[in-house]
Amino acid sequence: MLRGIRPLLRGSTYAGMLFAVLGAFASLPLLPFAMLPALVWRSAPYGAQVAVTLVVWAALIGAVGLARSTRRGLVAAARRLLKVALPDPAAASVPAADRLRTPGWLLLHVAIGWTGVLVGGLLLLLGLTLPGGWFDAELELSLFGRSARPSDGWASWAVALGCLLLAAALCAAVTGALRWLAPRLLGPSAAERLALAAERERALAERNRLAHELHDSIGHTLTATTIQAAVAGEVLAADPVAARAALRSIEESARAALEDLDYVLGALREQESETAPARTLADLPELLDRLRHAGAEVQPDLSGDLARVQGTLSRAAYRILQEGLTNALRHGAGGPIQVSVAVAPDGLRLGVVNRTGAGPGRGTFPTSGRGLTGLAERVRLLHGELESGADGPDRWRLAVRLPVRWSA
Repeated sequence: MLRGIRPLLRGSTYAGMLFAVLGAFASLPLLPFAMLPALVWRSAPYGAQVAVTLVVWAALIGAVGLARSTRRGLVAAARRLLKVALPDPAAASVPAADRLRTPGWLLLHVAIGWTGVLVGGLLLLLGLTLPGGWFDAELELSLFGRSARPSDGWASWAVALGCLLLAAALCAAVTGALRWLAPRLLGPSAAERLALAAERERALAERNRLAHELHDSIGHTLTATTIQAAVAGEVLAADPVAARAALRSIEESARAALEDLDYVLGALREQESETAPARTLADLPELLDRLRHAGAEVQPDLSGDLARVQGTLSRAAYRILQEGLTNALRHGAGGPIQVSVAVAPDGLRLGVVNRTGAGPGRGTFPTSGRGLTGLAERVRLLHGELESGADGPDRWRLAVRLPVRWSA
């Protein structure tokens, strides 16, 4: 028995009843407009006037439910008062048939609300007035043609208690009905679930792309500036010109990384930011110059018309080479770093080859192990091929092929 009473004692049950009552009273401003046809059609029978008024009232309530903002407000209120887990409506457009669910919810909400108000109000009135005979209240029970009018005493109290219990049960029934209806009429339909899934997929893809961009840019900058700072400290007294060049390179690298960081943080906070720094193969010479200022010996091998590589492919190629060069600085043993970019008829070929082992003055760099994983994901999204590993006893080779169809 306690299990049956416990739901009636929960605050959320009465919050649900409040939600139903608010829905009923919210429809009252539309009632005067619904009565206009009946006022014009005065010659019609009373029953017909009432029927027309109810039909027009229902149509006006349903029309309010067609607004997208109405549904968002109803979803927020249902989450708050009914304690129902409902996702925000999809921003994308949904079929017209699915949009009709909100007017249906409003009509049922108003109908259930008025049922709760009228029936529950009557039960409460009986429960409060019968025991003391307030307002000259009297009770008459009729069953199968027989009537009985209990006098004041235990019978009136028993009936009053029964009315109060019925009122509480009605609250639970109204709340339960609204909770059952809310996911079916306010929750996402099949089309909206697809739209929500597409939105989440786009958001995750964008965040994943930003994570790659941040890793590539900041990781490369920190590696290069650490080495450049070490070089500047070593040659500060013997070669001030080289030290100043290294410090200038640190400044340029840090400024570029701050631009990337500002854009990524703005996007993660869902704030409007300036256009993302679009680094392409056209910025490759600047990247190689920064490596030379860091003391690295770079041997570029560029072949083909790099100007033909545009858009996403050019940006991805730049980030792939940047990550490969960063790994060469971190884990290389000095010596020349060979960088190759070849625009071939069947696509774009990229390569980075360096000596392995601990390089002089470079120390040990901490690594998360996400560099090659990020490269593999980037190449896979472009339907390319990636090879990385030892190329002989003391060499490391990174080779990437990105397919593309060249326009004539």
